[in-house]
Amino acid sequence: MKTLPKLNLILMAVSVIIIVLGFALMAGEPSGEVYNPDIFSFRRITVGPMISLFGFVCMIFAILFRGKKK
Repeated sequence: MKTLPKLNLILMAVSVIIIVLGFALMAGEPSGEVYNPDIFSFRRITVGPMISLFGFVCMIFAILFRGKKK
């Protein structure tokens, strides 16, 4: 069983950080008994999911990436 090279592991760690950042941007106060219009903000609806999606695409790239052959 082969292990991934160090560069792949670094790219995977960066991808995880990007994904967590995207989920953090989607987080916030919930809309409870009182209506909170912030749940429909541009940051929560658009920016957060797009950053998370970018992180998942980076993760796929990090797993499939092959370095230059010697």
